[in-house]
Amino acid sequence: MLVIFHPDATEAQIEAVTLRITATGAGAQRVIGAEQNVIGVIDGDRDHLTSLELDADPGVDRVVPVSAPYKLAHKHLHGERPNAVTVSGVAFGGPDAAFRLILGPCAVESSEQTLTAARACAAAGADMLRGGAFKPRTSPYAFQGLGLEGLKILAQARAETGLPVVTELTDLRDIDAVVEYADCVQVGARNMQHFPLLTELGRSPLPVLLKRAMGASIDDLLLAAEYILTEGNSQVILCERGIHAAATPARSCLDLAAVTVLKEHTHLPVIVDPSHAAGRRALVEPLALAAAACGSDGLIVECHPDPAHARCDGPQAITVDSLEGFCRRVRGVAHAATAA
Repeated sequence: MLVIFHPDATEAQIEAVTLRITATGAGAQRVIGAEQNVIGVIDGDRDHLTSLELDADPGVDRVVPVSAPYKLAHKHLHGERPNAVTVSGVAFGGPDAAFRLILGPCAVESSEQTLTAARACAAAGADMLRGGAFKPRTSPYAFQGLGLEGLKILAQARAETGLPVVTELTDLRDIDAVVEYADCVQVGARNMQHFPLLTELGRSPLPVLLKRAMGASIDDLLLAAEYILTEGNSQVILCERGIHAAATPARSCLDLAAVTVLKEHTHLPVIVDPSHAAGRRALVEPLALAAAACGSDGLIVECHPDPAHARCDGPQAITVDSLEGFCRRVRGVAHAATAA
C-alpha cells in the first residue's frame, strides 16, 4: 500500500506513521515528491496494516492499496511524473530528458577495435559507449570476452572520448572490477532473474541497465527491478530487447507494446535494444525508428568497425561509417513523436 501525506504534513507526523508501519514488521520506503511525501509499504501483512487505519493519522491524506506484486517499481509510489536516471551526467527518462543513444561494439575485442568504434560513436553524437568485457555465450567454445583487460580498454575509450561506459556483469566474482571501471552496469537477458546478482547490484553505487529476458512477462521484469530497488539503488533503466516468438522473421520479436505498458506501470526509464531483436543489420534501423516513435527513452545499439570479422554478433552490428546518418534519423523520429 501507499501512504500519501498532506503537503503540509510535518516531519514528526511522517515519522510517527513510519514507526507504526515498521512496528508491524513491514518495510517503509519514503519518497519525497514535489508536492507530497509518500511512504511505500513493503512486505507487510495487509490485514494487519489495514487494521491500523493509517488514513486517520495526523498528516495523512489517503492510503492507496497497490495490488501489483512490485511496490517500489510501481508508478503510484512516485506520481505520474517519470523519474530520470542519471549516468555520469547523462539523464534517461524524466520530463526533460533527451532521447538517448548508447552505441558501441557487442564485445571488446582489442584496443584498436574498441577505440575506433568509440571515436566514431562520439563523432556521431552518442550519449554513452557500450561494450562487453565479459560475454555470456550459448556455446562454451565461443569468445567469452577479454575480462579485466576489456574493462581497462573501455576506461581508456572513456578517457579519450568522454563517453560514459556501460558494460555487462555476468558473474558476482567480477562485481568489484566492473563497478570500478564502468559508469553503468548492464544485466543481460540471461541474468534477469539471477537474484543474488540483482541484490548485490542493489547495494552498488552505479546505475543498472536491466534487460528483459526472452521469455519474461512485464511483471517478471519489474519484479527483477524490485530486487535492485529494495536494496536502496533507485537508479534502474529497463530495456526491451525482444522475446521468443516462432513466427517472426527476426531473431526475436521486438515487443514495442511492452514500452507503452511499462510506461503505464512504472516511473523507471525504458530503452530498446533493436540489435539483439533484429539479429541482422538490415532490420536494426527500421526497428530503431519504430522504438523511437513509440515513446522509448533511448536505444542501445551495436556497431563495429569491421562487422565481417567481429568475434561476436557481427551480422547485427551496423557499420561505424553509417552511425551519423543513423543517429540523425532516429533522433528526428523521436523528436517528432514527442512534439506531436
